[in-house]
Amino acid sequence: MLQIKQAIIVEGKYDKIKLSSLVKAVIIQTNGFGIYKNQELLELIRYYARTTGILILTDSDRAGFQIRNYIRGAVPDGEIKNIYIPDVFGKERRKVKPSAEGKLGVEGMEAEILREAFRKAGVLTEEKNLSEPITKTDLYLAGFSGISNSTERRRAFQKKLGLPANLSASALLDVLNSMMSREEFLQKTELLKEDDISCN
Repeated sequence: MLQIKQAIIVEGKYDKIKLSSLVKAVIIQTNGFGIYKNQELLELIRYYARTTGILILTDSDRAGFQIRNYIRGAVPDGEIKNIYIPDVFGKERRKVKPSAEGKLGVEGMEAEILREAFRKAGVLTEEKNLSEPITKTDLYLAGFSGISNSTERRRAFQKKLGLPANLSASALLDVLNSMMSREEFLQKTELLKEDDISCN
């Protein structure tokens, strides 16, 4: 079982049940959009952000990103890290039909995929003190922002890394700096071929 010092924020009780079998940590559920009206819960999340730090692990659909962004905006102080699960299409066992976007949520992810998501966020290994971080300029030079097909290029790259498609350029930058060095980033972007982009 993985020992995580930060409090983990998830959407629902089934997400919490799934994670409880993998990690030893404080796990807080937002009850979906219920977080919008629950000031007491929001204060608890703010408390953990200031003390232990928080990890936001929501689904990779639009609702999950909306909840994630709301929490980031509502928690002004402390340490916040995002953990992203990849876009995996399918249906959770307990559900009659797939979600509106057809993606599996946290509860439907295999244990190894979740462990990998934590690893990519840099919470399972010692943080690397990188002397030269990946910058917005690097994203631009790689064609991931500021040009006509930057969204397609970025999504193709995110797919190669097992990250969800809905990441913004800024969110991608945060994730990349927790995953790899600038040198590794430059090597990987050189391998991104035009035919990978056309497949998305």
